[in-house]
Amino acid sequence: MSAHNERPDELIGVPRTLTADAGAAGQRLDQWLAAQLAPALSRSRVQALIKQGAVSTNGKTVFEPKHKLAAGDAVTVEVPEPEPAEPQGEAIPLDILYEDDALIVVNKPAGLVVHPGAGNWTGTLVNALIHHCGDSLSGIGGVKRPGIVHRLDKDTSGVMVVAKTDHAHRALSEAFADHGRTGDLRRAYVALVWGVPTPAVGTIDAPLGRAADRIRRAVVPEARDDARHAVTHYAVEERFGEGRKDFAPASLVECRLETGRTHQIRVHMAHIGHPLVGDRDYGQAFRTKANRLPEPLRATVQAFPRQALHARLLEFSHPDTHLTMRFEAPLPDDMEELAGAFRNS
Repeated sequence: MSAHNERPDELIGVPRTLTADAGAAGQRLDQWLAAQLAPALSRSRVQALIKQGAVSTNGKTVFEPKHKLAAGDAVTVEVPEPEPAEPQGEAIPLDILYEDDALIVVNKPAGLVVHPGAGNWTGTLVNALIHHCGDSLSGIGGVKRPGIVHRLDKDTSGVMVVAKTDHAHRALSEAFADHGRTGDLRRAYVALVWGVPTPAVGTIDAPLGRAADRIRRAVVPEARDDARHAVTHYAVEERFGEGRKDFAPASLVECRLETGRTHQIRVHMAHIGHPLVGDRDYGQAFRTKANRLPEPLRATVQAFPRQALHARLLEFSHPDTHLTMRFEAPLPDDMEELAGAFRNS
């Protein structure tokens, strides 16, 4: 099949399969496919599609544009829908803790992505903020991140501040970049972790970099090129099941960040042998611990859909008034129920 003379929009969202003839044997995938789809798609566009996993040969996804073809190969390409040029406002409910002309503080629920990105172009906190704030959000963060000065993982709940003016954006960004070392910024999280850390109060000072899969993070040697300084201070607040036989103990731990790396708390707590309950990225090796719990606690833990992490406290200096602003959000219902299930078992 040839796609010659087709318009680009005719290729969008519909898988097209082409068969490589004898003359295609030994040719680069991107070169041959671009020739078949010209003028609808350029070679650079075809290369981008291959790298993002939109092209397969004989049913197997190929990520290398230079992949060599064989006669008879069935090459399937599916051009995804175009990404929106900029996010639109959506009427998504917001739990607003505070708002003035310079900033807005919200209690983000678990499951809400902060800003648009691959696979999440709608339904984000940014879409909700655009709907609520109109054009008043700071534009420094770019079209896709208006007002955003820091973020929480999709499945982490808790307090976030968003800038509504460029001045506030600059001041808050500087505070977060400094991690409170010279200013008033304070951040505290509460996590439900497996086991009880010893000592009960401690500091984890371990650099973070990319894990082997290039997606997750991991503790890495300080000398590695991608190593980033990372420090987490923790304190055990409550113990569950400690000293009991046939029971997997757990604990509520407060974590205060001295640095703010991606997945920092999750990686650091797993590094010291106490991963977060429900963390499918960094706590997989501990999933069987739930089998040592009595019912109905076991079922509650196994059904918990996210990492048990909540941003409880955010304190910062207001960029205009310079007054210290302090905001706290109680544990969300799902974490409160999870902690209660441990507490009452």
